[in-house]
Amino acid sequence: MPISPILFDPDLLGRYDRPGPRYTSYPTAPQFAAGFGEAQLREAAAATNGDPIPRPLSMYVHVPFCMSPCFYCGCNRIITRDTTRGEVYLNRLYREIAMASTLFDRDRELVQLHFGGGTPNFLSADQLAEAVDVIHRHFPPARDGKRECSIELDPRFIDRDYVRALAQAGFDRASLGVQDFDPTVQRAVNRVQSVEQTLDIIDACRTYGLRSVNVDLIYGLPLQTLEGFDRTLDITLDARPDRLAIYSYAHLPNLFRAQQQIRAEDLPTPQVKLGLLQRAIERLGEAGYVYIGMDHFALPEDDLARAQARGDLHRNFMGYTTCADSDLVGLGVSAISHVGNTFSQNPRDLPSWERAIDEGRLPVWRGMQMDSDDVIRADVIQQLMCHGEIDIAMTERRHVMDFCDYFAQSLQQLKALQEDGLVELSARTIRATSRGRLLLRVLAACFDRYLAPQAGTTPVQFSRTV
Repeated sequence: MPISPILFDPDLLGRYDRPGPRYTSYPTAPQFAAGFGEAQLREAAAATNGDPIPRPLSMYVHVPFCMSPCFYCGCNRIITRDTTRGEVYLNRLYREIAMASTLFDRDRELVQLHFGGGTPNFLSADQLAEAVDVIHRHFPPARDGKRECSIELDPRFIDRDYVRALAQAGFDRASLGVQDFDPTVQRAVNRVQSVEQTLDIIDACRTYGLRSVNVDLIYGLPLQTLEGFDRTLDITLDARPDRLAIYSYAHLPNLFRAQQQIRAEDLPTPQVKLGLLQRAIERLGEAGYVYIGMDHFALPEDDLARAQARGDLHRNFMGYTTCADSDLVGLGVSAISHVGNTFSQNPRDLPSWERAIDEGRLPVWRGMQMDSDDVIRADVIQQLMCHGEIDIAMTERRHVMDFCDYFAQSLQQLKALQEDGLVELSARTIRATSRGRLLLRVLAACFDRYLAPQAGTTPVQFSRTV
């Protein structure tokens, strides 16, 4: 069946606007524990090397440095203008790459490479080209040429020559942070970025052969208005990026110190914030973009839209991806790996990561080995988040179980959502309705066994679902 279109219901969205996981993984990162270390990661990698058909690899490289703080940001980053720190960081990163490469057989090709941050273009174009070369010496790229190499860019600190050098180094996708073009909003979040700068970098990406450009916007920022956001959408849609991410601003100043610079009274009301989301959805739909799910939109000919149509879209810590059948290797501070049925995360602070590298250890801080229940629930949540529906018969065949018996409690929770028109339940499928597609996190939470409060533990703070 074709995926349901989006039906925007402000009353329903307001009622279900509650904190919840984003499900870039299941189990989510708060469930990772210190008992999982380097030995467990090595064991997991060795087990995946024994697969009859070698599983390809995806790779995420975290560059933590930023030239200046954006007040809305909740990413793991270090503010500095000392560019020599990049060279020091890379020297240790290369040692981590060499150590990580020993975990995997050489016939396991690298099909996806992504640099995120922080601000990856804190590094020079030559440094990034060198990093790609080092990675490919240790992790052979796909022989058929179907390798994706992407990077997150801050247009304020690069020019056309920088983009040309990236293209020559093999980068073929770029994601540009914009957030909002309104100067008032930009000053409120400490990210003043001209329209001309951004459009020039988008044009450079296309001129030098990058095959996909993504633009990030945020709704719910301080001093945003419908009129101002409309102008941002006008400019963005005129540029016609291949993909768009429209993120909800999560105001958690007790977790992210930079957000303490944002005055709560400057934030839009819940009604205005919903209006900003509605305007974005309507405008993008009119412009021909496909709603992929969870904030993401793409042109119909983009690889994400095609993967969703084929049924092999995947979601991980890099967001939505076309590389479903691969193990994820995370490198650098705070990076997360997903190898086999395990998750592992590097230290979130730079000194701990550096210490592990200097001692010749893989810098595994925490992680977990998924049990059989985790695997089943992860599959179900992945289906929901990527395709808006669960194929019951396929799930039963894959996991040799009776779906209705196994998920009796989850189905009971879903019935309340069914009464509100968010989901359709049948003997064959569980399917998000047009009203429910914007609340996939709420539907997925019905299958999350870890959300119930545990005695003696600190409640996890999640961003809101809308």
